[in-house]
Amino acid sequence: MQGTIVKGIAGFYYVDTEEGVYQCKARGIFRKDGIVPRVGDNVIIEIIDEGEAVINEILARKNEFIRPPIANVDCLVIVIAAKQPDPNIFILDKFLVMAELHHTDVVICVNKIDLVEREQLKLFKEIYQPIYPLVFVSGKTGEGIKDLENLIKNKKSALAGPSGVGKSTLLNWIEGKAIAETGEVSEKTKRGKNTTRHVELYSLKIGGMIFDTPGFTSFDVLEAEEDELSHLYPEMLPYLSKCRYDDCRHIAEPDCGVQKAVKEGKIHESRYDSYVNQMKEIREKRKY
Repeated sequence: MQGTIVKGIAGFYYVDTEEGVYQCKARGIFRKDGIVPRVGDNVIIEIIDEGEAVINEILARKNEFIRPPIANVDCLVIVIAAKQPDPNIFILDKFLVMAELHHTDVVICVNKIDLVEREQLKLFKEIYQPIYPLVFVSGKTGEGIKDLENLIKNKKSALAGPSGVGKSTLLNWIEGKAIAETGEVSEKTKRGKNTTRHVELYSLKIGGMIFDTPGFTSFDVLEAEEDELSHLYPEMLPYLSKCRYDDCRHIAEPDCGVQKAVKEGKIHESRYDSYVNQMKEIREKRKY
Protein backbone atom coordinates (compact mmCIF):
# COMPACT_ATOMS: atom_id res chain seq x y z
CA MET A 1 0.00 0.00 0.00
CA GLN A 2 1.32 3.47 -0.90
CA GLY A 3 1.12 6.54 1.30
CA THR A 4 2.90 9.68 2.49
CA ILE A 5 4.76 10.14 5.78
CA VAL A 6 2.96 12.98 7.58
CA LYS A 7 4.70 12.82 10.96
CA GLY A 8 7.69 11.20 12.62
CA ILE A 9 8.14 10.94 16.39
CA ALA A 10 10.48 8.75 18.47
CA GLY A 11 11.18 6.24 15.72
CA PHE A 12 7.57 5.92 14.61
CA TYR A 13 6.32 7.23 11.27
CA TYR A 14 2.69 8.05 10.58
CA VAL A 15 1.76 7.28 6.98
CA ASP A 16 -1.39 8.70 5.39
CA THR A 17 -2.98 6.31 2.90
CA GLU A 18 -6.31 6.03 1.13
CA GLU A 19 -7.40 3.70 3.93
CA GLY A 20 -6.34 5.96 6.78
CA VAL A 21 -3.22 6.79 8.81
CA TYR A 22 -0.97 3.93 9.93
CA GLN A 23 1.71 4.03 12.63
CA CYS A 24 4.80 2.48 11.06
CA LYS A 25 8.31 1.38 11.88
CA ALA A 26 10.96 1.52 9.17
CA ARG A 27 12.67 -1.69 8.04
CA GLY A 28 16.16 -2.15 9.50
CA ILE A 29 17.62 -2.18 5.99
CA PHE A 30 17.16 1.59 5.78
CA ARG A 31 19.33 2.16 8.86
CA LYS A 32 21.92 -0.28 7.49
CA ASP A 33 22.04 1.69 4.23
CA GLY A 34 22.17 5.04 6.04
CA ILE A 35 18.72 6.08 4.77
CA VAL A 36 16.46 8.07 7.07
CA PRO A 37 12.74 8.32 6.23
CA ARG A 38 11.56 11.93 6.08
CA VAL A 39 8.22 13.59 6.49
CA GLY A 40 6.92 14.08 2.95
CA ASP A 41 8.37 10.81 1.67
CA ASN A 42 6.13 8.70 -0.54
CA VAL A 43 6.46 5.16 0.75
CA ILE A 44 5.24 1.60 0.31
CA ILE A 45 4.02 0.04 3.55
CA GLU A 46 3.01 -3.45 4.62
CA ILE A 47 0.18 -3.91 7.12
CA ILE A 48 1.12 -6.13 10.07
CA ASP A 49 -2.08 -5.81 12.09
CA GLU A 50 -4.86 -3.30 12.55
CA GLY A 51 -3.41 0.23 12.60
CA GLU A 52 0.23 -0.98 12.58
CA ALA A 53 2.56 -1.36 9.61
CA VAL A 54 6.16 -1.29 8.40
CA ILE A 55 7.76 0.86 5.71
CA ASN A 56 9.17 -1.45 3.03
CA GLU A 57 10.21 1.10 0.39
CA ILE A 58 10.89 4.82 0.08
CA LEU A 59 10.04 6.05 -3.41
CA ALA A 60 12.29 8.44 -5.36
CA ARG A 61 12.46 11.93 -3.90
CA LYS A 62 11.99 15.18 -5.79
CA ASN A 63 14.23 16.87 -3.23
CA GLU A 64 15.18 16.56 0.42
CA PHE A 65 16.28 18.77 3.29
CA ILE A 66 18.45 17.69 6.22
CA ARG A 67 17.42 20.44 8.66
CA PRO A 68 14.49 20.04 8.99
CA PRO A 69 14.27 16.43 7.71
CA ILE A 70 11.59 16.74 5.02
CA ALA A 71 11.27 15.63 1.40
CA ASN A 72 9.32 16.32 -1.78
CA VAL A 73 8.70 20.03 -1.24
CA ASP A 74 6.98 21.70 -4.20
CA CYS A 75 7.04 25.26 -2.86
CA LEU A 76 8.92 27.16 -0.17
CA VAL A 77 6.90 29.98 1.34
CA ILE A 78 9.57 32.24 2.78
CA VAL A 79 8.00 34.33 5.52
CA ILE A 80 9.52 37.59 6.69
CA ALA A 81 8.00 40.11 9.08
CA ALA A 82 7.52 43.74 8.11
CA LYS A 83 8.26 44.49 11.78
CA GLN A 84 8.82 42.65 15.08
CA PRO A 85 11.35 41.34 14.24
CA ASP A 86 12.68 43.90 11.77
CA PRO A 87 13.22 42.41 8.30
CA ASN A 88 16.70 41.25 7.33
CA ILE A 89 17.01 41.28 3.54
CA PHE A 90 20.29 39.33 3.53
CA ILE A 91 18.70 36.48 5.53
CA LEU A 92 15.75 36.47 3.12
CA ASP A 93 18.17 36.15 0.20
CA LYS A 94 19.82 33.15 1.88
CA PHE A 95 16.46 31.41 2.06
CA LEU A 96 15.91 32.18 -1.61
CA VAL A 97 19.25 30.60 -2.52
CA MET A 98 18.27 27.51 -0.52
CA ALA A 99 14.98 27.28 -2.41
CA GLU A 100 16.71 27.59 -5.78
CA LEU A 101 19.31 25.00 -4.78
CA HIS A 102 16.57 22.49 -3.96
CA HIS A 103 14.55 23.26 -7.12
CA THR A 104 11.37 24.40 -5.39
CA ASP A 105 8.90 27.05 -6.36
CA VAL A 106 9.14 30.19 -4.21
CA VAL A 107 6.63 32.53 -2.62
CA ILE A 108 7.84 35.50 -0.56
CA CYS A 109 5.31 36.27 2.17
CA VAL A 110 5.65 39.55 4.09
CA ASN A 111 3.67 39.19 7.33
CA LYS A 112 2.63 41.69 10.04
CA ILE A 113 1.79 44.42 7.54
CA ASP A 114 -0.67 45.80 10.11
CA LEU A 115 2.37 47.06 12.07
CA VAL A 116 3.77 49.36 9.36
CA GLU A 117 2.70 52.08 6.95
CA ARG A 118 2.15 50.80 3.40
CA GLU A 119 4.92 53.12 2.20
CA GLN A 120 7.39 50.91 4.09
CA LEU A 121 6.51 47.93 1.91
CA LYS A 122 7.71 49.56 -1.31
CA LEU A 123 11.27 48.26 -0.93
CA PHE A 124 10.07 44.64 -0.98
CA LYS A 125 8.20 45.32 -4.22
CA GLU A 126 11.15 47.11 -5.76
CA ILE A 127 13.61 44.30 -5.00
CA TYR A 128 11.55 41.13 -5.35
CA GLN A 129 8.41 41.67 -7.41
CA PRO A 130 10.28 41.34 -10.73
CA ILE A 131 11.69 37.95 -9.61
CA TYR A 132 9.31 36.04 -7.34
CA PRO A 133 5.62 35.91 -6.37
CA LEU A 134 5.22 38.36 -3.49
CA VAL A 135 2.30 38.49 -1.09
CA PHE A 136 1.59 40.83 1.83
CA VAL A 137 -0.41 39.45 4.74
CA SER A 138 -1.45 40.09 8.32
CA GLY A 139 -1.61 37.15 10.68
CA LYS A 140 -3.59 39.40 13.01
CA THR A 141 -6.39 40.54 10.67
CA GLY A 142 -6.26 37.87 7.97
CA GLU A 143 -5.58 40.40 5.23
CA GLY A 144 -3.90 38.79 2.22
CA ILE A 145 -4.43 35.19 3.40
CA LYS A 146 -6.59 34.37 0.35
CA ASP A 147 -3.81 35.64 -1.93
CA LEU A 148 -1.36 33.33 -0.16
CA GLU A 149 -3.76 30.38 -0.42
CA ASN A 150 -4.08 30.88 -4.17
CA LEU A 151 -0.30 30.63 -4.54
CA ILE A 152 0.06 27.34 -2.62
CA LYS A 153 -3.18 25.58 -3.60
CA ASN A 154 -2.65 21.93 -4.63
CA LYS A 155 1.07 22.05 -3.82
CA LYS A 156 3.15 20.47 -1.06
CA SER A 157 4.47 23.62 0.60
CA ALA A 158 6.75 24.44 3.52
CA LEU A 159 6.89 27.63 5.55
CA ALA A 160 10.43 28.90 6.12
CA GLY A 161 11.79 32.04 7.73
CA PRO A 162 13.30 33.50 10.90
CA SER A 163 11.72 32.78 14.30
CA GLY A 164 8.93 35.12 15.34
CA VAL A 165 7.76 36.11 11.86
CA GLY A 166 4.41 34.35 12.33
CA LYS A 167 4.73 31.07 10.40
CA SER A 168 2.53 29.09 12.80
CA THR A 169 -0.08 31.86 12.92
CA LEU A 170 -0.30 31.85 9.11
CA LEU A 171 -0.61 28.07 9.07
CA ASN A 172 -3.59 28.31 11.41
CA TRP A 173 -5.22 30.97 9.21
CA ILE A 174 -4.78 28.85 6.09
CA GLU A 175 -6.36 25.79 7.69
CA GLY A 176 -9.03 27.78 9.53
CA LYS A 177 -8.27 26.21 12.91
CA ALA A 178 -5.49 26.07 15.48
CA ILE A 179 -3.25 23.24 14.30
CA ALA A 180 0.07 24.86 15.17
CA GLU A 181 1.22 26.35 18.46
CA THR A 182 1.99 30.05 18.26
CA GLY A 183 4.39 32.12 20.33
CA GLU A 184 5.33 35.68 21.06
CA VAL A 185 8.33 37.76 20.11
CA SER A 186 10.62 38.25 23.10
CA GLU A 187 10.37 41.79 24.47
CA LYS A 188 14.01 41.66 25.50
CA THR A 189 15.62 40.40 22.29
CA LYS A 190 12.84 41.29 19.79
CA ARG A 191 13.45 37.83 18.35
CA GLY A 192 10.95 35.07 17.97
CA LYS A 193 10.60 31.98 20.12
CA ASN A 194 10.37 28.78 18.11
CA THR A 195 7.03 27.13 18.90
CA THR A 196 7.00 24.11 16.57
CA ARG A 197 8.42 20.98 18.22
CA HIS A 198 8.32 18.33 15.52
CA VAL A 199 7.81 18.09 11.77
CA GLU A 200 4.27 17.46 10.60
CA LEU A 201 2.57 17.52 7.19
CA TYR A 202 -1.04 18.69 7.08
CA SER A 203 -3.61 18.22 4.33
CA LEU A 204 -5.23 21.55 3.53
CA LYS A 205 -8.90 22.16 2.89
CA ILE A 206 -7.94 24.35 -0.11
CA GLY A 207 -6.10 21.38 -1.67
CA GLY A 208 -2.50 20.34 -1.26
CA MET A 209 -0.43 19.89 1.89
CA ILE A 210 1.77 22.04 4.09
CA PHE A 211 4.71 21.24 6.38
CA ASP A 212 4.84 22.66 9.87
CA THR A 213 8.50 22.47 10.83
CA PRO A 214 11.00 23.44 13.50
CA GLY A 215 14.39 24.34 12.08
CA PHE A 216 13.41 26.30 8.98
CA THR A 217 14.66 29.37 10.79
CA SER A 218 18.35 29.10 9.97
CA PHE A 219 20.47 26.99 7.64
CA ASP A 220 23.79 26.77 5.91
CA VAL A 221 23.65 28.61 2.59
CA LEU A 222 27.14 27.29 2.00
CA GLU A 223 25.65 24.09 0.65
CA ALA A 224 25.99 26.09 -2.57
CA GLU A 225 29.31 25.89 -4.37
CA GLU A 226 31.22 28.93 -5.55
CA ASP A 227 30.72 28.15 -9.23
CA GLU A 228 26.95 27.64 -8.92
CA LEU A 229 25.96 30.57 -6.68
CA SER A 230 25.28 32.98 -9.55
CA HIS A 231 22.95 30.38 -11.13
CA LEU A 232 20.83 30.53 -7.94
CA TYR A 233 20.02 34.21 -8.58
CA PRO A 234 17.42 34.10 -11.39
CA GLU A 235 17.88 37.73 -12.37
CA MET A 236 21.58 37.10 -13.06
CA LEU A 237 21.00 34.27 -15.53
CA PRO A 238 20.51 36.46 -18.66
CA TYR A 239 23.88 38.13 -18.08
CA LEU A 240 26.14 35.18 -17.23
CA SER A 241 26.95 34.58 -20.92
CA LYS A 242 27.97 38.22 -21.37
CA CYS A 243 31.11 38.01 -19.23
CA ARG A 244 34.57 37.94 -20.81
CA TYR A 245 35.59 34.90 -18.73
CA ASP A 246 33.66 31.64 -18.55
CA ASP A 247 34.61 31.22 -14.87
CA CYS A 248 33.77 34.83 -13.95
CA ARG A 249 32.67 35.23 -10.32
CA HIS A 250 31.14 38.67 -11.05
CA ILE A 251 32.98 40.52 -8.29
CA ALA A 252 36.25 42.04 -9.56
CA GLU A 253 36.69 40.66 -13.07
CA PRO A 254 36.82 43.02 -16.09
CA ASP A 255 34.07 43.03 -18.73
CA CYS A 256 31.60 41.31 -16.43
CA GLY A 257 28.03 41.18 -17.72
CA VAL A 258 26.55 40.91 -14.22
CA GLN A 259 28.43 43.92 -12.82
CA LYS A 260 27.37 45.91 -15.88
CA ALA A 261 23.73 44.92 -15.32
CA VAL A 262 23.97 46.10 -11.70
CA LYS A 263 25.32 49.49 -12.80
CA GLU A 264 22.52 49.80 -15.36
CA GLY A 265 19.88 49.02 -12.72
CA LYS A 266 18.86 45.70 -14.29
CA ILE A 267 19.91 43.81 -11.16
CA HIS A 268 19.04 45.40 -7.82
CA GLU A 269 22.08 46.49 -5.78
CA SER A 270 20.66 44.86 -2.65
CA ARG A 271 20.53 41.47 -4.36
CA TYR A 272 24.04 41.90 -5.75
CA ASP A 273 25.34 42.82 -2.27
CA SER A 274 23.78 39.61 -0.94
CA TYR A 275 25.48 37.64 -3.69
CA VAL A 276 28.88 39.14 -2.85
CA ASN A 277 28.44 38.46 0.87
CA GLN A 278 27.42 34.87 0.24
CA MET A 279 30.39 34.35 -2.05
CA LYS A 280 32.65 35.56 0.78
CA GLU A 281 31.01 33.07 3.15
CA ILE A 282 31.55 30.22 0.71
CA ARG A 283 35.21 31.14 0.30
CA GLU A 284 35.71 31.44 4.06
CA LYS A 285 34.25 27.99 4.59
CA ARG A 286 36.50 26.56 1.90
CA LYS A 287 39.55 27.62 3.95
CA TYR A 288 38.54 25.13 6.62
